[in-house]
Amino acid sequence: MYKIGITLTQYIIEEQRKTAQASGEFTALLNDISVACKKISSLTRKGDLIGILGSAGSANVQGEEQKKMDVITNEVFIEALQNNGHVAALASEEMDEVYNLPEDRVRGNYLVTFDPLDGSSNMDVNVSVGTIFSILHAPEGILNPTAEDFCKEGTQQVAAGYCLYGPATILVLTTGHGVTMFTLDRDSGSFILTRENVQIPADTREFAINMSNQRFWEAPVQRYIAECVAGKEGVRGVDFNMRWVASMVAEVHRILTRGGIFMYPLDSKMQKSGKEGKLRLLYEANPMSMIIEQAGGMSVTGYERILDMKPHSLHQRVPVILGSKNEVERVYSYHKA
Repeated sequence: MYKIGITLTQYIIEEQRKTAQASGEFTALLNDISVACKKISSLTRKGDLIGILGSAGSANVQGEEQKKMDVITNEVFIEALQNNGHVAALASEEMDEVYNLPEDRVRGNYLVTFDPLDGSSNMDVNVSVGTIFSILHAPEGILNPTAEDFCKEGTQQVAAGYCLYGPATILVLTTGHGVTMFTLDRDSGSFILTRENVQIPADTREFAINMSNQRFWEAPVQRYIAECVAGKEGVRGVDFNMRWVASMVAEVHRILTRGGIFMYPLDSKMQKSGKEGKLRLLYEANPMSMIIEQAGGMSVTGYERILDMKPHSLHQRVPVILGSKNEVERVYSYHKA
């Protein structure tokens, strides 16, 4: 147990001391990530004051319109991580290929995948956005890792986390030993431990889903949502509330804070366009699934555990159903029926 109020730096140093073989490189990498998040937090607070809202006039590898902040925050992350010798390569939702370090940079022992600004369209309307990251071991003796080196099951993640930029900036982290939350103290410039051993309630009466896609859902999801919407008069006998922020970071943070279920399921519209799902396995689904499971929740595609999936490509998409364990298990059972 840690004392509420210690800094993120103190926390990760204490974690390092638990591992006899620790070199300090992992600790330094987490510090690099926190620096990037602080910079992005500052940018999101300024918005139109520095002309960073709106479209960048370009598209990412998925063909989606990039916002100015997608491009800017991607550059912030690269700059923060490539210079200190802690990473071997990077992969981002906003880049087509693996980002290999310039030849003159020292390579480290870790790979980092990241979504630099999840929910970036919310920036234009001043709604919460966030950064998602995942850390993997780098292959030994490889100067320039390839996409194949990043395509590892989620169970092989060394750590995962996100940073939420809302009324407060909150960094959420797991290294495989539970989930902790740190709040940015703007006066001191430090992330301060504010919650530890975060646990998601097993039961919930809140669901988050994009109802505009209802007509495209598969039968198991149609059944589950119909039961929720029926409320006390339905088979569940209780009323549910619906939430939808259109930012995975904000949705997951609410679930970690008070429970709930988040769903972006497979649907016929996706299948017709050749997509396997909406959310990216390496940049969103895997890190969030690790966090959710470490907090006692559950995360599946509907048909299988997300963390067990072997990625087949750098930008693979998957359906995602995660959150309070009992509700996710119910949806999972409907898919298996």
